[in-house]
Amino acid sequence: MGPHPAVAAIRLAVRRVLHDLLNEHDTDAVRAVPALRAGGPGGGSDAPARPARPRAVRPDAMTPDTADAGSRPRSGRDTLVSPPLSPPLVLVACSGGADSMALASALAFEAPRLGVRAGGVTVDHALQPGSDLRAAEVVLRLRELGLDPVESVAVAVGRDGGPEAAARDARYAALDAAAERHGAAAVLLGHTRDDQAETVLLGLARGSGIRSLSGMAAVSGAGGRYRRPFLQIDRQTARKACMVQSLPVWDDPHNTDPAYTRSRLRHEGLPALEKALGKGVVEALARTAQLSRDDADALDAWAHQAEPAVRDASGVLECAKLYALPAAVRRRILRRAAIEAGAPAGSLFARHIEEIDRLITGWRGQGAINLPGKVVARRQGGRLVIRQG
Repeated sequence: MGPHPAVAAIRLAVRRVLHDLLNEHDTDAVRAVPALRAGGPGGGSDAPARPARPRAVRPDAMTPDTADAGSRPRSGRDTLVSPPLSPPLVLVACSGGADSMALASALAFEAPRLGVRAGGVTVDHALQPGSDLRAAEVVLRLRELGLDPVESVAVAVGRDGGPEAAARDARYAALDAAAERHGAAAVLLGHTRDDQAETVLLGLARGSGIRSLSGMAAVSGAGGRYRRPFLQIDRQTARKACMVQSLPVWDDPHNTDPAYTRSRLRHEGLPALEKALGKGVVEALARTAQLSRDDADALDAWAHQAEPAVRDASGVLECAKLYALPAAVRRRILRRAAIEAGAPAGSLFARHIEEIDRLITGWRGQGAINLPGKVVARRQGGRLVIRQG
């Protein structure tokens, strides 16, 4: 008898991500030591054999019912993944909540079966009494799951951008540092389909563009460091997986505090939408995120390809050539130029880009546009100059 469906679902999601990481890791190893692959020095028949990783079920051949099968092949078409020079380390970011505890348990189960080292890190934001003790409890639980290395990292949360944004910035800075310190290939995050739906609605409320509506990426961060296996799994499945495995979880009181925007959206906004529109709102929003991301990626690629053609020999943007581009492509080029000039990406909003755009599409002799980061955009002799000062 297989595992509970909720447990099978989370294990399958993690297994797929680990397969991706292993393929990337092996590719990097091949590039690093091509001679070993080609039979060059040290790679001939006399070279010592490296231990092979267990035969793994191909991700596209998996189902939740077989996600717990470990290294058992499903058919004769299964492939043997070439072993890397050293097994990669994958960390799980764990708060002790249901989502991240479910993720930690799935990683602890799947990693040994694929020859992956698995560890964990919990971040103590020091925003609530006893947070250090709670972080210590999370460390203990992760070690009981068999993860190693495991650590707790305390951070100081600032005020820039509001409490939620400041806590997020401090958390990611700590996770980045932990990944560098341990040489981790990736950090797994427990964001679920429900979190994705909330992110899309928050972006919609801000009046942001399609990139904001695309929500959270399955792979993000420098070098694809952050992976989100649960974006297609709902929050209830993760909680159920913890319950059937008797995993203790901690419910952060901030998640129900109406002082926080996301909390109000979670407990008031989304239920109201489901009441008015019927069930399936969360799934539809998550689907919208993926479709928006596909469109945004295509437009970003178009803008990247078009940018060299709208600059003169000295690299300055030419207004006439920018005007000929579709607005979505042109504004991406303008945003990129503003950021390269020193405007902080997080402080550069749609209204800023629209003001720059009017220097091209609605030129009436208007003056310079002041942007965040003391960056100034002005039109001079048919050219758009964006620079600090």
